[in-house]
Amino acid sequence: MINTLINLLLIINISESIFIELDFASRDSCQKPPNLMDVWSGLMITPLIMAGGNGTRLWPLSRSGYPKQFLALKGELTMLQQTITRLDGIAHEPCIFICNEQHRFLTAEQLRQINVKHGGILLEPSGRNTAPAITLAAFHILKENPDAILLVLAADHVIEDKTAFHSAIAIAEQHAKNNKLVTFGIVPTSAKTGYGYVKRGAAAGKAFIVDGFVEKPDSETAQNYVNSGEYYWNSGMFMYKASRYLEILKLYRPAIYTACEKAINIEIPDLDFIRIEEGAFLACPAESVDYAVMEPACASGNGDAVVVPLDAGWSDLGSFTALWEVSSQDKDGNNFQGDVKTVNTKNTLVRSDGRLIATVGVKDLIIIDTKDSLLIVHKDHTQDVKSIVNQLKSDDRTEVKLNREVYRPWGKYDSIDNGSRFQVKRITVNPGAKLSIQMHYHRAEHWIVVTGTAKVSNGKKTLLLTENQSTYIPIGTIHALENPGKVPLELIEVQTGTYFGEDDIVRFKDKYGRS
Repeated sequence: MINTLINLLLIINISESIFIELDFASRDSCQKPPNLMDVWSGLMITPLIMAGGNGTRLWPLSRSGYPKQFLALKGELTMLQQTITRLDGIAHEPCIFICNEQHRFLTAEQLRQINVKHGGILLEPSGRNTAPAITLAAFHILKENPDAILLVLAADHVIEDKTAFHSAIAIAEQHAKNNKLVTFGIVPTSAKTGYGYVKRGAAAGKAFIVDGFVEKPDSETAQNYVNSGEYYWNSGMFMYKASRYLEILKLYRPAIYTACEKAINIEIPDLDFIRIEEGAFLACPAESVDYAVMEPACASGNGDAVVVPLDAGWSDLGSFTALWEVSSQDKDGNNFQGDVKTVNTKNTLVRSDGRLIATVGVKDLIIIDTKDSLLIVHKDHTQDVKSIVNQLKSDDRTEVKLNREVYRPWGKYDSIDNGSRFQVKRITVNPGAKLSIQMHYHRAEHWIVVTGTAKVSNGKKTLLLTENQSTYIPIGTIHALENPGKVPLELIEVQTGTYFGEDDIVRFKDKYGRS
């Protein structure tokens, strides 16, 4: 999409001349065009999108190397992209993102795909739960904007009713401006035992003072909560002034405050990313924002914590049952994606990544077929998928970490076949992208171009290869691959040798900072 930029200079004279320069961006920028009343009121909302997490409950679709926030589980956009575009229509500063080292290129690429400008992608050296992550972002944004209001969002939520979501944000903003810590409470549709709950107290306009946070209840307790009408599901979404958040954090969790302050004291820019001091951050206690900030603020009795009810078709997609619930269904309650044929099948979710899946006389099943793994589970037991993941981890299976199709900053590769002395990959290189200048000690490579044009550095030679042309790269030869064209480059790579691990890549130069 073409990003249209219109510069407008407004001159407003009130007592003395005030000059305000506004940079109006298109819908595809994460910096939305504010209206004049928003500017006049000093609107300073900065969305913080938390893109960490491994999403193991949706294995084998979601894996540690490619978790659910980067998947298109409902619609054409990924969960991360939907979280961004859901903010369309709200005037705000460019979004800040926080993710881990492993997912940095996934995050940057998905922002690029929808032409989003951002305010920084913060990299966590290691996961320390939500409180430290939010703390890093709060310190970061206060360097530029002392009045910033953070809107903390998870990158893997479904929200069906965008209008209701925007209305809740407008209510929350007024309380955040008054130094309140705001959480969004989901109006419960059933007695879920997989969520924590927020109890509301006295009314505060269209919101309520938080009367308490409670852990995940048993089924009877959850039903009592729902029947009372005084409890909401804890969404994990918040809004507050960055300065107020840090003030409360410093009061109740000074160790987190100090560690994060040291970690982000010197920010190190790296392409789209912002790195922090690793040693200081690793010394930070791991704690959720609920435990570190929201619950102590609520317990103080000062009315610092406020809950805004949200009834907007929300789901955190915490299981395949939840995915089935939010997916469109046929008259028999089924949702199918891919090559699927069925007879007498009811209330079943089937996703095929290529192969034909046929079902006969089944009901209440989840069937997920990927290129390297097949999951079949009853809908009542989808929470137990994590037990399979734990078994795979203990066996050190690669299926728990990576899909057969692996994404890289330059494109992707699909491991088609392998044996003791060979490995075959289908490689896709994006237009203008280039792999690192590298060599291998244990394998030779044959490259055959299928579509597009490849610029190959093979030792001292530079080759330009097109369809059906190939080259051979012996063991120990320094080489590189580049797509100089305007269309994706696809090639088949046949590796032969004794060892094919990714750690047999010796990088000499890399445009993505991996050398």
